[in-house]
Amino acid sequence: MREIVSEFARRIHRAALERVPLRLRGGGSKDFYGGPLLGEILDTGCYAGIVAYDPTELVITARCGTPLREIEAVLAAQGQMLAFEPPHFGAGATLGGAIASGLAGPRRATAGSVRDFVLGVKLMDGHGEVMNFGGQVMKNVAGFDVSRLMAGALGTLGVLLEISLKVLPRPATETTLRLEAQQGKALELMNGWAGRPLPISATCWAARDDEELLTLRLSGAHAAVAAARGLIGGESVDDAPAFWDELREQRTAFFAVGIPLWRLSLPSVAPPLVLPGAQLIEWGGSQRWLACDAPAELVRTGAAKAGGHATLFRGGIEARAAGVFQDLPAPLMALHKKLKQAFDPVGIFNPGRMFREF
Repeated sequence: MREIVSEFARRIHRAALERVPLRLRGGGSKDFYGGPLLGEILDTGCYAGIVAYDPTELVITARCGTPLREIEAVLAAQGQMLAFEPPHFGAGATLGGAIASGLAGPRRATAGSVRDFVLGVKLMDGHGEVMNFGGQVMKNVAGFDVSRLMAGALGTLGVLLEISLKVLPRPATETTLRLEAQQGKALELMNGWAGRPLPISATCWAARDDEELLTLRLSGAHAAVAAARGLIGGESVDDAPAFWDELREQRTAFFAVGIPLWRLSLPSVAPPLVLPGAQLIEWGGSQRWLACDAPAELVRTGAAKAGGHATLFRGGIEARAAGVFQDLPAPLMALHKKLKQAFDPVGIFNPGRMFREF
């Protein structure tokens, strides 16, 4: 593995000297996400393997190219999991790509985001130098934690060599319920449940076959799940794990459309959006998917009026010209540029993947 790290450093030194951009790529399962793919490919998939795993400490450390399915299998054998449920979007998904994309699945609203579980990272910067941030125990995470900046940075700050993550035990039991509810009523129910001590670990509202359905997952102790089930009502869903897996991997009918897919981040209490296209709602109302070919300005204005922002998640070549992510306020963009300058002064890592400015 030392030879691989040395080769990474040589590639980075040469790219910095020649001002040649590098495209960091593991399994390529997230290639669709973010801005244009530019530069020579620096393949990180070869740098793989679990470095350390102590089930009693609830911490795992693995190299960037380690397949997600391998990590999840090792954790499952010990009754543990990556609580943020990272989507794979392909058989080649790696740990590095999961952290760099910062994408989380259905459990995110209750368990936490990707960065909430990052304890430490080993990073190679734009000089080819290896730096360590954070640690491999939870008590090391305090204050301004640089390691968590790497979650969602889309590889623009450097090569994630190793990542240490907090893991959690799998719930004792889970059950999935489904109710009929129009969008407004579904949002009201989800926000009402959020204010009560209910073991809800995932929610999904969507229209299907002329029905509007609210699906929710209960996770936890047997007694707590049974009590919540009696309170909420609804019908049990057959093959529930497959439903949540299909949702996480965006293999449901809603996502199988040939028009742009927008991801809207909103306050959970925001009312139903008056925008063209089909919608699907997750995370108790905080994440809303919109499939439509309306102008980007219309979608982003609608999201802003509701108190949030919109990201062009898939498709939309013309819309991508206007930027995949919402423009940042000038002070925040200035901070992003300073971080980029500190870690990648020549600007060789994934240029334009996150913002056009760097």
